[in-house]
Amino acid sequence: MALDPVVMAVSGSGAAVARRVADALGVPVFGRAGRVGGADDSFPDALVFARECFAAGRPVIGVCASGILIRAVAPMLADKRAEPPVIAVSDDGAVVVPLLGGHRGANRLAQRIAAALGGRAAVTTAGEVSLGLSLDEPPEGWVLGTPDLARDAMARLLAGGAARIGGDAAAAADWLGALPRAGAEDARDVVEIAATVAPPEDGVLTFHPQRVALGVGCSRDCPPAELEALVREVLAVDGIAPGAVKAVFTIDVKADEPAVIGLAASLGVPLRVFPAAELEAVADRLETPSEVVFAEVGCHGVAEGAALCGAGPEAVLSAPKRKTAHATCALARVPGVIGALRGRARGRLSVVGIGPGQAAWRTPEVSRLVSEAEELVGYGLYIDLLGPLAAGKARSDFPLGGEEARCRYALERAGEGRDVALVCSGDAGIYAMGALVFELLDRAEDAGGVSAAARRVEVVCSPGVSALQGAAARAGAPLGHDFCAISLSDLLTPREDILRRLRAAAEGDFVIAFYNPVSKTRRTLLAEARDILLDHRPGDTPVMLATNLGREGESLRYRRLDALEVDEVDMLTVVLVGSSNSRLAMLGEGPRMFTPRGYARRIDGDLSGTAVSK
Repeated sequence: MALDPVVMAVSGSGAAVARRVADALGVPVFGRAGRVGGADDSFPDALVFARECFAAGRPVIGVCASGILIRAVAPMLADKRAEPPVIAVSDDGAVVVPLLGGHRGANRLAQRIAAALGGRAAVTTAGEVSLGLSLDEPPEGWVLGTPDLARDAMARLLAGGAARIGGDAAAAADWLGALPRAGAEDARDVVEIAATVAPPEDGVLTFHPQRVALGVGCSRDCPPAELEALVREVLAVDGIAPGAVKAVFTIDVKADEPAVIGLAASLGVPLRVFPAAELEAVADRLETPSEVVFAEVGCHGVAEGAALCGAGPEAVLSAPKRKTAHATCALARVPGVIGALRGRARGRLSVVGIGPGQAAWRTPEVSRLVSEAEELVGYGLYIDLLGPLAAGKARSDFPLGGEEARCRYALERAGEGRDVALVCSGDAGIYAMGALVFELLDRAEDAGGVSAAARRVEVVCSPGVSALQGAAARAGAPLGHDFCAISLSDLLTPREDILRRLRAAAEGDFVIAFYNPVSKTRRTLLAEARDILLDHRPGDTPVMLATNLGREGESLRYRRLDALEVDEVDMLTVVLVGSSNSRLAMLGEGPRMFTPRGYARRIDGDLSGTAVSK
């Protein structure tokens, strides 16, 4: 998925150029706080901001010295095939330097920026400099079918070799035409290149024009191997390489069919779906219309109709419907290449936990999912905590108490084919929205659930640093032995159930993390919990109160259990109560809380010379 680039200005001298770049690309400007005026959003630290955006997979365009961007991303460099572009632009706009990702769009993006600024793109990759193109970055609509041959082919051409282009050479003339061409009896090293929808031949650098749309249909719970075998057979019989397939297309009621999802993943292409009405609109172009299919799903053909809709109005069926016991497929083809993807995506809901608040505690996967999302849904404060990562994105804020509406809205928006992120603090699966999402999905629509379209979306759950983990890390190691978490909110849980769990945890001598310890109207349960615990553990049991973890105004306090006062605690406080074995290590920098796991017996045994069994 292509992500919008981030345009950042580090100083006021580059603000005007940053604005011109952003306007040319249709994205906002981010400026360093206190130094850049007129920006759409700000960041406090350029290195941290660039690094965070890079980790999230977003192209980074910095109007600043190249060294700033290099220092920012250098610790994260690992795989040039996966890293996003990084581009430095001089403050006067005269020079645009693609630093990273030259073959992942950086060179083209740099040239686009240079054209908008009237500057020069300082492209340094050998292919572009010497030959005017990069063999491993074909233009839109083309796929490199033999990536393992690209590097050697480019090296041979740069060393004075020549290309012999076979297949549909005319179709590739616009971008391969700049290569030196081999004559009939050329003495130079000849690099064989093919532009074809057919499978590659050994040793031939092959580019596939994406001119084929694959339409599929299948019965519910069709064996994935059956559908894939059918498709592979049809492609082979018709002489079509998988790389020539633009996407897998089907009817929307099959958006969550494992066999269809697995097929798209296996072919490495997108999945797009159409409603029955759109498929029925091309019924007059079908070769094998079926009244049975119409009665079942509302259109006269799924595989053929989906292939034709996916390929567009100029397409013809190159392979009419073929079927097995549970699956069907068909191929449609266009003369050139298929342009923009038609149909809609399956839709994805990413249920993400952003941690307690600070960006350093947010996982790279969560940052990536947020960056990829088209819309952010959540409690407004949690979205605000994302800072620049949320800038420029559609957002739907919901108040506290609007949890069901929040989850329902996010699912329905994803059901329309959007990529939506449901933003939670901490970990989304711990006292957050994760469980409610699945509760809604588990219900029928007429029993308070969500629509059929929402039930078919992809749901991704990404872990976050929970409040109890953050508090424990600040404390030291209070969760070093058995522990549990208990919410003291009786809004959704009967009070007696909470008290029963408290008594069980107290008797079991667990370290306990109390979530939702108090509210404006609920002030007594924490005191009751303290008194229950005092019946089972000493009064000097350490208690940690952690407020605003990872945010401005963070506060950490230690108390004895018998001195715990409810008025010290608010809704933003996590209360960690130690077990009877928890203690405070009094260090020079202050106390640190920990719960021994039992190593003392081993340590003491070593000191006394007595062996301690495992």
